[in-house]
Amino acid sequence: MNEAAPLAVQEAAPRVSVVIPVYDEAASLEPLIDAVGTALGSSSRSFEVIVVDDGSADDSAERLAALSVSRRWLRPLYLNRNYGQSAALQAGFDHARGEIIVTLDGDLQNDPEDVPRLLDVLDAHPEVDVVSGWRVDRHDAALTRRIPSRFANRLVSRVTGVPLHDYGCALKAYRAPVLKELRLYGEMHRFVPALAAEVGARVVEVPVQHRPRAHGVSKYGIDRTFRVVLDLLWVRFTMRFLHRPMHAFGGVGLALGGVGVLILAWLTFEKLALGRDIGTRPLLMLGVLLVLVGVQLVATGLLGEILMRVWHEPHGRAQYVLRSGPRPRPARSEDR
Repeated sequence: MNEAAPLAVQEAAPRVSVVIPVYDEAASLEPLIDAVGTALGSSSRSFEVIVVDDGSADDSAERLAALSVSRRWLRPLYLNRNYGQSAALQAGFDHARGEIIVTLDGDLQNDPEDVPRLLDVLDAHPEVDVVSGWRVDRHDAALTRRIPSRFANRLVSRVTGVPLHDYGCALKAYRAPVLKELRLYGEMHRFVPALAAEVGARVVEVPVQHRPRAHGVSKYGIDRTFRVVLDLLWVRFTMRFLHRPMHAFGGVGLALGGVGVLILAWLTFEKLALGRDIGTRPLLMLGVLLVLVGVQLVATGLLGEILMRVWHEPHGRAQYVLRSGPRPRPARSEDR
């Protein structure tokens, strides 16, 4: 297969960088890498393939090293231990040199022949920044994969405001500047399209092929759905309140504290005007508790505001992202 790859892929600055995180996928590596090389070699675009070994316990690292000897466009990265998919993707993004960065899984369930199709969409639509794959006909178990995934996709779309049918599809294409504005932590790789939209990227979705798993076993189970829900809470907070934490904590604090003040005011009226004993009433403890919690939440919001200024100002980190010029407009139907 290697002879079919054009000489253009040897350029120092390739146009396309393909990032593939792998963990214990030794049996899939050679057919996967060769399939990606064939698909991109036939598209006449210069490219590199960055395979990130996420601390595999099998011989994935050794196979990668051997494959890279005869494939000069293959750039293996070896993480010191198993950090997780988000960290592996971030390592690939940090080392990618292409104008466009493509991601896909290392289990051969994504079809590398779909990669040029995603690139064609970006070339034909300069106003689009992210092309996300949609596995219309999935070859996964219904109970443990498809049904939980359908629920998770609807939930993520509703919460983030970025409607996609398939957030879990690893096959995606990004314009490199979009990813340079993001940092992935924890399990945030699932929400990259939503995070990209938050910094101004325009996202579209296209159907892609999905194949049965040929080697190894899946690393995901039904527990992944519950992790998605937990991660989604953080994504929702960052999208709405990262740069204004006072609006999140202060708003709740004022609401709770206000209710507490009203309770204490009423009890004071009962004590002074009606002469009733309020010292043993549970309502008094509730009012005091709500006021204290409200004060603490407002103080937390103030600390959050201070931390945001510490984060941005000493190192010159801007609160915004500039474009190099006007965003291209989609072609009108009468112009096509």
